[in-house]
Amino acid sequence: MNNLKTVFLLSLLTSLLVGVGWLIGGFGGMLIFLVIGAVINFGSFWFSDRLVLKMSGAKEVTAEEEPNLHRLVEDVVSLVGMPKPRVYMISTDTPNAFATGRGPKNAAVAVTTGIMRILDYQELKGVIAHELGHIRNRDILIQTVVATVAGAITMVAWMLQWTLIFGGGRRDNQGGNPLGIIGLLATIILAPIAATIIRLAISRSREYEADATGARMIHDPESLASALLKLEQGVQMRPMAENKAGAQAMAHLYIVNPFKGQGTTNLFSTHPPIEERVRRLRAMAGMAYR
Repeated sequence: MNNLKTVFLLSLLTSLLVGVGWLIGGFGGMLIFLVIGAVINFGSFWFSDRLVLKMSGAKEVTAEEEPNLHRLVEDVVSLVGMPKPRVYMISTDTPNAFATGRGPKNAAVAVTTGIMRILDYQELKGVIAHELGHIRNRDILIQTVVATVAGAITMVAWMLQWTLIFGGGRRDNQGGNPLGIIGLLATIILAPIAATIIRLAISRSREYEADATGARMIHDPESLASALLKLEQGVQMRPMAENKAGAQAMAHLYIVNPFKGQGTTNLFSTHPPIEERVRRLRAMAGMAYR
């Protein structure tokens, strides 16, 4: 169900980009913005992992430096036959983790020093399984495509705004565009909002799917559920600084929202509610999951 929802939302987001392109330049505009989206996606796909790791302040650690963490990652990948990802640590008291990379062969998992302090071995194993679930499900690619298409829509809306300021609106009133100035204004205001809502809906859907995939990997939904509850409490006590470089842009990558007091039930949430994630995981456990 989550995969079908993702496909639908991706199609909707792409349609929004194409529609805005048509509004600017008809069929030619549609083609131009499809090409722009493809170019942006290509660049993000190849370079986003390096950028994310740099922005987060993550440092790669060897098996000699963090033997327990490496052993845990090896335990999880051995269960599903995945290549072992590179292992990183982030020096912060905020308990959290994320994964990045183009696919299983060039993936990286990063955990904070804070998460190492508050979770036991089995709970941390659930978190690593969740992150490897993102990698196995190609969520990094999906999120990259979604973020860049949404960014392209915002960029186009910004261009429309300046077109309107410097005379585009007058041309529309003269019949150049059947939607007229009202259509331009609606696009400028609503297109970026719609793109953001769709992007965040996809992000929430992929979190649910990674939870389920991770639980299946280690045959232990309860440990991941317990970890999520501890992480939510830990973030409330030691949230990430919102003014930290790149923090807001990376929020959706973490296993839980890294900021204190962020709403989790509205359309602009990066993550689904912890209570619902825990409920779904415990429902898996209650079904005598094997």
